[in-house]
Amino acid sequence: MRRVLTALAVVAAAVAWVAWDVPVALGRRPRGNRVTKSPQYRDGAFRNQAPPTQVDPDAMRNTLRALRQNKGLRKPSGPIPVVEPLAPVDTGLHITWHGHATSLVELDGSRVLLDPVWSDRVSPSRLVGPRRLHKPPQRIEALPKLDAVVISHDHYDHLDFAAIRALVRTQDAPFVVPLGIGEHLERWRVPADRIIELDWHESIEIGGVTLTATPAQHFSGRAFKRDGTLWASWVVAGSRNKVFYTGDSGYFAGYKEIGEQYGPFDATLVQIGAYAPGWPDIHMTPEEGIDAHVDVRGELLIPVHWATFSLAPHPWTDPVDRLLVEAEKRGVTVAIPKPGEHVDVTVPPKLDYWWKDC
Repeated sequence: MRRVLTALAVVAAAVAWVAWDVPVALGRRPRGNRVTKSPQYRDGAFRNQAPPTQVDPDAMRNTLRALRQNKGLRKPSGPIPVVEPLAPVDTGLHITWHGHATSLVELDGSRVLLDPVWSDRVSPSRLVGPRRLHKPPQRIEALPKLDAVVISHDHYDHLDFAAIRALVRTQDAPFVVPLGIGEHLERWRVPADRIIELDWHESIEIGGVTLTATPAQHFSGRAFKRDGTLWASWVVAGSRNKVFYTGDSGYFAGYKEIGEQYGPFDATLVQIGAYAPGWPDIHMTPEEGIDAHVDVRGELLIPVHWATFSLAPHPWTDPVDRLLVEAEKRGVTVAIPKPGEHVDVTVPPKLDYWWKDC
């Protein structure tokens, strides 16, 4: 009887916790003139620059088929190596990839954290959803002092409720986000004076770094209603160095425009994973990632959005294997760090093909 009561108590506690935790993690639907007057906002939602790609019905069937066929290849068979990040650097351009899209950009002593995700799952619940393939390289409390936290869009694998709450407690940096995401942050008790919302091609200077929201080809939403908040790529520009981050995006003509207006870039952080034939407007293939890097006039390409969460039907190493083939064809310089590994952009590390041992 005691065991039954204990089990019931545990279940009741879990239900109560989910009932509170999940609605909060969903955030809050944006509102106000700042959202609705944006040139990107039409007919009650944000829109991409390009019209949707017409997808062959066979493409979606092939996507579902690949999910079944590649089931045993979508995760590593051994542990992914994780490196303890180095101490902060005050000169030059350095990038530390923490896994998935989470990256720390250090430009001459200024530090910008992109899309911080530390949770074990990318989901409104800690009980279900895609789970990490490797642990975070360091505790979020161990991060150096940040000048800004930048968010690309509000999907769970880029906007992590728990990480945001931790950064509110442990950092003083503002959160620089696309239009509408401020509503989520306010729901999570981020002080209003630490929230900066930008539309495409708007900029803010913080701590010696200019942050500019630029277009991307994607969508948004944390529940059933889509496209209530804006999505963006980002230009991170210091006095001497510049970095471009694609965020999540399908390949589109806007990259050439970004390159002409804001390039060239010393380094690019390019999304290369979680693609499938059935959703060309959502994520780029590795080959398209190379195209985007060339379009924006990048020098060193660092791939992101792979190896941390299994979010698509392809084998987990497919993004980086295909990227390297295309990079060699196009003469593109690539650095592929382990999670937590420090990259000095002026002297990038040699490829060691670490993923092949996993």
